[in-house]
Amino acid sequence: MLKGVRAVAAGYSGEPKAEVIKIEFNPDEVSYRDLLTVFFASHDPTSINKQGADVGTDYRSVIFYTDEAQKVEAEKFIAELNASSKLGKPIVTDLERLEKFVNAEAYHQDFYSRNKDAPYCQIVINPKLEKVQKDFAQLLKR
Repeated sequence: MLKGVRAVAAGYSGEPKAEVIKIEFNPDEVSYRDLLTVFFASHDPTSINKQGADVGTDYRSVIFYTDEAQKVEAEKFIAELNASSKLGKPIVTDLERLEKFVNAEAYHQDFYSRNKDAPYCQIVINPKLEKVQKDFAQLLKR
């Protein structure tokens, strides 16, 4: 739903394995920094190995970067977030070089669009989508 995002695929990466998404984007249309902004605003980057009711290393907050520039930008962004939140919990998002991405099973692909009425989508995903639509309207495709 973001301008410049060409494709999104659900999958797995890292050791231990994490559930991740691969985002293909055009940096002339959406910056890596904008993607980082939406990423950090749409999940809890201060919880170790936990997102909502999902617990374990599969659910850790992690960025798999593809080049050194992405790593440096993510490190800088995390440092800025930590510096701006004097009383908040520190960001625990891992940064790891992308070594391998494995596509998830077919039922994971486009999960939300195929299961909008499912309780998980209604309770967990819808509020996140609403937040992104409200807070980042300027980044959305028309």
